[in-house]
Amino acid sequence: MNPGARPAARDESRPASAPRIVDRLRLRVLARAGYAVVGLALFALALEVARAGAGSIAPLLADINVEGVANGLGFGWLFAYVVLSGSPVAAIGVSLLSEGVFDATEAFAVVAGSRLGASFVVLAAGFLAFRFGRRSGDGIAIGIVAMLVTFTTQGPAIALGFLALHQGWLGGVEPSAPDALLQGTEAAFGPVVDALEAALPGLLVFVVGAGVLLLAFAVFERALPRLEGEAEGIRRRLDILNRRPLMFLMGVILTLTTLSVAVSLTVLVPLALRGYVRREHIIPYVLGANIATFVDTLAAAVLVGGEAAIAVVLAQMASTAAVAVVVLTLLYRPYRTAILRSERWIAARPRRLTAFLGLIVAVPAVLLVV
Repeated sequence: MNPGARPAARDESRPASAPRIVDRLRLRVLARAGYAVVGLALFALALEVARAGAGSIAPLLADINVEGVANGLGFGWLFAYVVLSGSPVAAIGVSLLSEGVFDATEAFAVVAGSRLGASFVVLAAGFLAFRFGRRSGDGIAIGIVAMLVTFTTQGPAIALGFLALHQGWLGGVEPSAPDALLQGTEAAFGPVVDALEAALPGLLVFVVGAGVLLLAFAVFERALPRLEGEAEGIRRRLDILNRRPLMFLMGVILTLTTLSVAVSLTVLVPLALRGYVRREHIIPYVLGANIATFVDTLAAAVLVGGEAAIAVVLAQMASTAAVAVVVLTLLYRPYRTAILRSERWIAARPRRLTAFLGLIVAVPAVLLVV
């Protein structure tokens, strides 16, 4: 050994790599927990702010003829297109009901319309993936299937829900938030709401509330694992889950986790582009997602108070679940065949796809002005 030689530096990279990975995972978990807490806090704040400014939006709704069931349905439907999500629109609908801007049937129509428009984000994501990413039509096909499933099941569910609401079938089921939670929400956010009411006109207060609601969902999404890389193991196992009950359960669980059907359905686009999910397997997934998506709306109804708001959301949930059960157990094979044939026919020619897009915009527009 050369006495003048410097001792070899010890390679500490390997022993230190495991602790560094653990530290990164801890930071990631803590960051996501923080995003979740902030998102929920913003959600509660947004409801309080939107409710405070709800009274001032009545003249605006009157100017654009948002009155009655048809107008409410078209309003919720188009609004969901604009914000690419149905959950904020549904939350605003129950907030307006709690302040007397809408009656129960109008609020029901707005919430139902928000469900009809929520699936549009999947078609938009599929188109963007086709235009700027992989030149594959699978993403667009997934979006068409998601919208067809939503339209064909929400139609009967809306009719059944209206009947349940008018007959009072769910009147005995009235969950309510604990008084301590309601008082804590008012104590925490009351000063912010009072400051906004003092500084801004009522209509702008409502606009701020709607904006905070969108921000709340955006922040909450940051708490979720990303499909690329982090959820790679999930994707590898999806082939096993391509079965009707499990796909239905996945739709329920992912939507409950994300509190947004827009997020849980958009996950299907990259999965479809990589061949992990085929279009014939997503029908039960969409049915499950469309049921679970009402949970955040129910939470909004409980927080803003009022038996009418809670009854509206419960009627929506029960009717959607009833239709989904019938489709999955009694009509699944012919229903799946009809949906897939319709999707292939629409996607076969650009003119048909254009006509489909024009129709799904024209129908809610006509409902809004009728």
